[in-house]
Amino acid sequence: MLVSDSLSVNSCGHLTIGGADVVTLAKKYGTPLYIMDEDKIRRTCKEYMSALTKCWGEKFLVQYASKAFCTKYMYKILDEEGFGADVVSGGELYTALKAGFPSNKIVFHGNNKTAEELRFALEAEIREIIVDNAEELELINEIAAELGKVANISFRIKPGVDAHTHDFVKTGQIDSKFGVALENGEAFDFVKSALSYKNIKLCGVHCHIGSQIFDPEPFAHAAELMMEFIAKVKAELDFEVSELNLGGGFGIRYTEEDDPRSVYDAVKSFTDVVRAQAEKYDLSLPFISIEPGRSVVAEAGITVYTVGSVKEIKDIRTYVSVDGGMTDNPRYALYGSKYTMVLPERAEETPTEIVTVAGRNCESGDLLGENIHLPAVKAGDLLAVLSTGAYNYSMASNYNRVPRPPVVMVKNGVDKLVVKRETYEDIISNDLI
Repeated sequence: MLVSDSLSVNSCGHLTIGGADVVTLAKKYGTPLYIMDEDKIRRTCKEYMSALTKCWGEKFLVQYASKAFCTKYMYKILDEEGFGADVVSGGELYTALKAGFPSNKIVFHGNNKTAEELRFALEAEIREIIVDNAEELELINEIAAELGKVANISFRIKPGVDAHTHDFVKTGQIDSKFGVALENGEAFDFVKSALSYKNIKLCGVHCHIGSQIFDPEPFAHAAELMMEFIAKVKAELDFEVSELNLGGGFGIRYTEEDDPRSVYDAVKSFTDVVRAQAEKYDLSLPFISIEPGRSVVAEAGITVYTVGSVKEIKDIRTYVSVDGGMTDNPRYALYGSKYTMVLPERAEETPTEIVTVAGRNCESGDLLGENIHLPAVKAGDLLAVLSTGAYNYSMASNYNRVPRPPVVMVKNGVDKLVVKRETYEDIISNDLI
């Protein structure tokens, strides 16, 4: 199953992405290779913009979660599609600004931002800082005072919602390193503190309940709890929060087992609740933000490798070793993430073997997948891992001093190199002695 509408098979039996032959691209650029379908990214951006417009009107901003895939070219796409961006580090903020992305459409996340990063953000006059904790709030107030500025902030709330996903990507429950909790009164105390600072302007509240979520019910429940909190603040502090950021976490298709909802259905599930709660508590309709990342880019990307060896251990398993691994995709090592894999030169051939796909790095846990169904594989074959547009390039490393792969964008069947392949010289460029 080709899990994305970016993918197809041409008359030669080769896998294509965005109308370009994957085999041809692998020969041109070498492997490992990240390939992204720009048209797919833009279609998904338009789906989000259309869904929010239909469900909410004009008072919204879709803020792309930069951590999913962050390059200068990606920010150019986002700007052209009317998106905002959320960043989680000075490096992501720097990349966005160097790409010419408008600073007034950037929000800054993170549970432990440094003073240098906060100063950078305030000097750049970004839209908002999403504050994580009381110490950070005080630090922002101090830096803003030094700069003669008033900092626009929202703050991150843990609404106590179970997102029914992997423990490592759950973020909305009380036992999380992110944000302040609703159920113990911490969030309410935070509002009172924020309203007392001279160099702070409290604009909104934020929550993010997790990642790779298919069920719309947790999003709707989180929206309900957040609106109840906004109503409590208005009733007890005579202050009405004007912005509601409901985060991201919308699921995508990695394998045929995955069944994500449409963007429209996902958006409607929480906008209906926000509207109903606003009417119930006599609140103004808030400005809504959401932060999709994975769902914008994941299905638009694939990673292509070359098989180096096939090692059969009789009655145990068969290892298919490729020229990449955890250095370009650590998600299987971290989460046991499942992927669909195909042989690009024989994309329609029926699988006949069950194999373990192993990386080239010096770790026993360097695997890309186990129990993978493939046709008979031999050394020299190309192997493609699908739906790798998110959290692959962005999480890549130089472990074992392996250079990171390049990124190629395909648009209307035409390829363009947007990130070059690293060289050994790049790897040692910061070594001083």
